[in-house]
Amino acid sequence: MTNPSLRELLAAPNMLIAPGAYDGIGARLIEQAGFSAVYMTGAGTAAARGYPDFGLLDMGEMVANAATMARAISVPLIADADTGYGNELNVTRTVREYESRGVAAIHIEDQVSPKRCGHLEGKEVISRADFVSKIRAAADARRTKEFVIIARTDARAMLSLDEAIWRGNAALDAGADLVFVEATQSLAEVAAVPKAVKGPCLLNVVAGGRTPIFDLREAEAMGYKLAILPGLMLTAAIQAGDAALAELKATHKAPEVTQSVAQTFRRFGADEWDALRQRFAAGAAMEDK
Repeated sequence: MTNPSLRELLAAPNMLIAPGAYDGIGARLIEQAGFSAVYMTGAGTAAARGYPDFGLLDMGEMVANAATMARAISVPLIADADTGYGNELNVTRTVREYESRGVAAIHIEDQVSPKRCGHLEGKEVISRADFVSKIRAAADARRTKEFVIIARTDARAMLSLDEAIWRGNAALDAGADLVFVEATQSLAEVAAVPKAVKGPCLLNVVAGGRTPIFDLREAEAMGYKLAILPGLMLTAAIQAGDAALAELKATHKAPEVTQSVAQTFRRFGADEWDALRQRFAAGAAMEDK
């Protein structure tokens, strides 16, 4: 039995929750925890390469990471595609590159390049016309309608919530499937977005960011169809790593683990590969010669 597609999940009555990861390990853990979709964080992808979320990665680096994560799971992957990495021609290639790697959806934003994290100061946004044109190009570039285009606008921080909502609705008219209004700054603003946007909406949950953190069941009641938690696995890894390193430094002993090496590898498909080894007697023919 195959897993439902992203469009099928978004058409279901409940809001879809996609925890964020930045590599194949995090993606696999999210799937094994029982979530139906995974989000690839751009900030985490940059951090895993030693950079802040300042638009320092190019399309090739982002697509390569998305391909790794998509390959590691059997549930849909939703990925950050920043600004689309240029004009409408670049956006067209961006869509085709992500789609060909098995990614289920991307979001493209209206920040001026180089962009920066949506919850930082100092952002700039492109014009309405340029944003709508990019979204139209993205919608037209996909090879199959199963590929989902999410229009992200950062206009709330730089202009106004009304401007962000206008851009969201214009993006829907241009072919976007969901609207992502970044960095709403109060519960009232969070609730206002799905009422004013004439289509499905995404909620970005960033601990320590501008948008208040609250029970996601309330977001579902507000009308959101998708919630992403970009920093979930990144924050967990940093906190766990700091704790393990502090323990090692203090005690000079490796921290205790709860599973064996073999059990760890089984979580990443060891049983399947061992079955193939036995089926083909991999390596035996060479040893007999």
